[in-house]
Amino acid sequence: MKTSFLALALLCASLALPVRAQSYTPTEENLKSRQEFRDARFGIFLHWGLYAMLATGEWTMTNHNLNYKEYAKLAGGFYPSKFNAAEWVAAIKASGAKYICFTSRHHEGFSMFDTKYSDYNVVDATPFKRDVLKELADECHKQGIRLHLYYSHIDWYREDCPWGRTGRGTGRPNPKGDWASYYRFMNNQLTELLTNYGPIGAIWFDGWWDQDQNPGFDWQLPGQYELIHKLQPACLVGNNHHQVPFEGEDIQIFERDLPGENKSGLSGQDISSLPLETCETMNGMWGYKITDQNYKSTKTLIHYLVKAAGKDANLLMNIGPQPDGCLPEVALERLKEIGEWMKTYGETIYGTRGGCVAPHPWGVTTQKGDRLFVHILDLQDKALFLPLEDRKVKRAMDFASRQAVKFKRVDGGVVLQFAEAPTEVDKVVELQLD
Repeated sequence: MKTSFLALALLCASLALPVRAQSYTPTEENLKSRQEFRDARFGIFLHWGLYAMLATGEWTMTNHNLNYKEYAKLAGGFYPSKFNAAEWVAAIKASGAKYICFTSRHHEGFSMFDTKYSDYNVVDATPFKRDVLKELADECHKQGIRLHLYYSHIDWYREDCPWGRTGRGTGRPNPKGDWASYYRFMNNQLTELLTNYGPIGAIWFDGWWDQDQNPGFDWQLPGQYELIHKLQPACLVGNNHHQVPFEGEDIQIFERDLPGENKSGLSGQDISSLPLETCETMNGMWGYKITDQNYKSTKTLIHYLVKAAGKDANLLMNIGPQPDGCLPEVALERLKEIGEWMKTYGETIYGTRGGCVAPHPWGVTTQKGDRLFVHILDLQDKALFLPLEDRKVKRAMDFASRQAVKFKRVDGGVVLQFAEAPTEVDKVVELQLD
């Protein structure tokens, strides 16, 4: 009895105290998964939770200081009768996307999967009674789409979650929280997610920044990351903390900005050698907002995808499903139109790396070995200079038509010559380098 009590005490202490970082060495499975992730280049983000019912975005609970107990009553009416995982995955696959990242639990604290560690979940708390994540996971595996899972470090509902700078007006008591209890809860849920839903490509964390006004706070990430890698060695860990990657992370995330840019103020961090991913919304919000019909044009979305690839990064493009379980019609239109473009030009995106010609205002380059794909997005002239000082160009051709493109060698590179300034959404010229 004494031994058991001592072991339990040590366990509780270990959960409450900072965990010393371990030297992380990724496994062969993990390195292979990183390569597959990098080659995929295009994924779809799905922000879906109780917030969809209010149709005002995923932050509405804290933005409007909604009482956490009143907000929880939304679960009693959540019944997405038109949800069809097979249709979701098929539409996303047809867009050319290779993976889906789904919000298993957002900051509101509601679990969109069947968990035994909280009754506040889509099976136990709603009349729908279906594990939407299980249905989505099964379809992803069936249709050959990789599944990633978003998981929030913040919880505006649980009383054991320590207060951060958000969710303070929701009536949730105990500002100090019970970190040991909440940390156990998170790790128990992560264990469920990595045990009950088949292979998971990545865990996509969010919320580290919520404690940025409490610099002494320790999220105990090394232990959490170690748990994930132990349960599924090929599962990648990413964290949307807006910092340079931490020990144990496998990908680097940029929010609403391409790597090296910081237009939104969230992506000033240095660029690492890890696989890169930038996430962006299709309209203005992450979660469904009925008044937000400001969808980006297909051209703009294709340009974002191409520019991301030109910076050696993936694009994770977001859609906020409706409360009835459908993907918005405009989003479906955009998926279809992007898919049509990808049928022709996907080869210049998938499996490529950022090209040897750096991004310019006219566009970017992607590359596979000695094949350089010049993506001309905005050129007002009939000629384009490429600074290929020490590389010899054997031939140049229009990627779509396979017709030769004229070029001449000049000091410092080559000049591509066109009959007129390109007007395509993306005129791609393939160069064969020597």
